Amino acid sequence: MKDLMGMMGKLKDMQSKMQNMQAEIAELEAEGVAGGGMVKVTLAGKGDMTALTIDPSVFKEDEAEILEDLILAAHNDAKAKLDAAIQKKTEEVTAGLPIPPGMKLPF
Repeated sequence: MKDLMGMMGKLKDMQSKMQNMQAEIAELEAEGVAGGGMVKVTLAGKGDMTALTIDPSVFKEDEAEILEDLILAAHNDAKAKLDAAIQKKTEEVTAGLPIPPGMKLPF
């Protein structure tokens, strides 16, 4: 019974930590860059794009496809950075808990 009470206490603590982590993730920002800084995309913690900056030198009529590719690359760069930051925070919160491999948190 003592182990069950200890486990319940750990679960309650884990729940509190997860709520704090979700609040921290919501405040995260990641900037992705493409084309040597000609295109920049900023994503908020939940993946929403909050800013897009495009260097005026890429505004050429015949190069619209290049600009589209740069925007996608910058977005993907920011998303990868955001995912890495979320993964790091999740590992900090769940350290020492017996979580099955491959289980993705936060849900």
